[in-house]
Amino acid sequence: MMLRSCYRPLERCFGRIAGAGGDGLMWHADLKQHASGDYSIAVVQANSNLEDQSQVFTSQSATYIGVYDGHGGPEASRFVNKHLFHFMHKFAKEHGGLSADVIKKAFNATEEEFCHLVKRSLPLKPQIASVGSCCLVGAISNDVLYVANLGDSRAVLGRRVDEDKKKTVVAERLSTDHNVADEEVRKEVEALHPDDSHIVVYTRGVWRIKGIIQVQWLLVARLIFFSLFLLVSYEKSTY
Repeated sequence: MMLRSCYRPLERCFGRIAGAGGDGLMWHADLKQHASGDYSIAVVQANSNLEDQSQVFTSQSATYIGVYDGHGGPEASRFVNKHLFHFMHKFAKEHGGLSADVIKKAFNATEEEFCHLVKRSLPLKPQIASVGSCCLVGAISNDVLYVANLGDSRAVLGRRVDEDKKKTVVAERLSTDHNVADEEVRKEVEALHPDDSHIVVYTRGVWRIKGIIQVQWLLVARLIFFSLFLLVSYEKSTY
């Protein structure tokens, strides 16, 4: 079955819907079906030039969800939006299905392609060297939920439980932040740059790369501009 793609601008898929009070920078989608249940998307845009992207792919056997929070410009998040799921489909087909290794290969291939783009574009567009994007992916395939994250966007699972004869939803965090606030990530960055004693600097109350941003991957940046909420109904006990 041909995959259906929903990506920013979201109104291409859902139609732009103003929030309460006619807020033109807020829109959402009602519940739609995917292979394991239903999903919904809501976006609150904090500035007029949105640098972020999001997408949902659904088929009869799998569902992929991506949230890409850009900074410094929209180029990186748009690139991830265009290429990451393509590589996931390609490698999943080559390896007989989705797996953690397939997702890692897709992330690496996307980064390599973006590096090539930056090198080609640098002489005419030097500012492209300063753009970046977080990359958060959730995927359901063969009743297995995968979550992959670079940056500090977060995936949260709402699990339905019974408490005192009442049904409630408990939030369970699925991802970990990938930035130099974490000691292991700082060590990783320092090991990659042994000749730069100032690659990681503690400034303005937090650890930052070169004193500028917290994240260390080329395509990741700190979540600043918008929030995107995905409600995924998965199995009987999970929303």
